[in-house]
Amino acid sequence: MAATDLSGPFDGEGARPGAPGPAAVVDLNADLGEEVTDDEALLDVVTSANVACGFHAGSPAIMRAVCEGAAARGVSVGAQVSYADREHFGRRALDVPYAVLRAQVAEQVTALADAAAQAGTVVAYLKPHGALYHRTRTDPEQADAVWSGWEDAGHGARPVLGMRGELLDLAAARGAGVLLEGFPDRAYTPDGSLVDRSLPGAVLTDGDEIARRAVALAATVDSVCVHGDHPGAVAHARAVRAALEGSGWTLRGL
Repeated sequence: MAATDLSGPFDGEGARPGAPGPAAVVDLNADLGEEVTDDEALLDVVTSANVACGFHAGSPAIMRAVCEGAAARGVSVGAQVSYADREHFGRRALDVPYAVLRAQVAEQVTALADAAAQAGTVVAYLKPHGALYHRTRTDPEQADAVWSGWEDAGHGARPVLGMRGELLDLAAARGAGVLLEGFPDRAYTPDGSLVDRSLPGAVLTDGDEIARRAVALAATVDSVCVHGDHPGAVAHARAVRAALEGSGWTLRGL
């Protein structure tokens, strides 16, 4: 999938200039390898898999199993790097020194790349997880550490998936691809950030509503994300895919 050009202005609702209409291509991604969801069932639905790299969840064996499942289905594999925080599932912001975070990201990417190679596939993109995802939108030092770790692992020419912010701006400035993503199962603040998970209404649970929101988001992003860490994940992913395809979208991995 072609990366997004971040150089142009966005309209008030975040749509890309010249955003495609129906019959265009969009990706459907979910977090896998986190030991809390049915990876095999999700792999039958999504087109890209953000694979936990062992720091917030997962293990070498789980990484390899997910990569094998993805390779068998033609699903793209992405490195879901995070803080070293299994206790809090990577959802606690940490003030990790630059050099340490850079090395941790490189370690995670290398581990997933090894698992992917054993499965006959490759790591196609980077997507930070949880607190690191949000921190790298606003913290230039941590964004640089994550990008540099990605580059140190030999993947600097491959794209970064996320929301607009420091990390995507840095990747674009260094000549790498950037891929915008949207979350139909999360509430947004007026400035385009995600509402904190601890607040009422932050996480949506109605499958029909999530599917409708996914169709609305598709023209504004490169990839639609459905969270996989709850019991309704597979049903929601199926509903989103059906709604997107029913609206004329072609689904394709990153």
